[in-house]
Amino acid sequence: MLEAINLTKHYNGAAALDALNLKIEPGEVFCLLGANGAGKTTTINLFLNFIEPTSGSAKIKGLDVTAQPLETKRHIAYIPEQVMLYKNLTGLENLEYFSALAGHEEYSRDQLLGFFAEVGLQPEAADKRVGTYSKGMRQKVGIAIALAKKAEALLLDEPTSGLDPKASNEFSALLKKLSDQGVAVLMATHDLFRAKESGTRVGIMKQGKMVNQLRTEEIGHADLERIYLEHMHD
Repeated sequence: MLEAINLTKHYNGAAALDALNLKIEPGEVFCLLGANGAGKTTTINLFLNFIEPTSGSAKIKGLDVTAQPLETKRHIAYIPEQVMLYKNLTGLENLEYFSALAGHEEYSRDQLLGFFAEVGLQPEAADKRVGTYSKGMRQKVGIAIALAKKAEALLLDEPTSGLDPKASNEFSALLKKLSDQGVAVLMATHDLFRAKESGTRVGIMKQGKMVNQLRTEEIGHADLERIYLEHMHD
């Protein structure tokens, strides 16, 4: 579903991302781990076509994101650390607007409320302005938009940063639900615990390179922390 082929990005001769090769299948949740500047956000931005690669390619459903930017965006949804919603609109109005923008104008109010229910937002929240929402609630609206858009892949950049443990756990449960529905997820995060809980695979990045990949079912929390710190100290 998502594929990086020798994906490389240089800035002034320095490699922000160096020959990344990665394939994420439908239903997989791949978590990118690494310090600031490791290349996590650069990877996300290349898949979103926010920036162009120096060499190599990022593909979504086999389509090159640089060559076919509009077509590839139809298949994905993006949730950054701060979900950008219209604060003066209600949650339901935001959902309706972004769904229509993605070409889904057919949803009734009941269907839109159904998406809210699916992500765990209470019906009374639907008609409140997003400016009154907590960060966790805004993240849930982002997931509801992805559901309404029928996104086949989800790109996340530090989505649980600043969330309390309960909201972070609820977010992980939503990712599990999307994974079970066959959505491919690529998530950049600093949260090793959440990566172990949410991910099917994790990749450790350092100075623009993928230095290790692990299956979460094969390691414990302590093992992941130990391996991560070993790479950071090299």
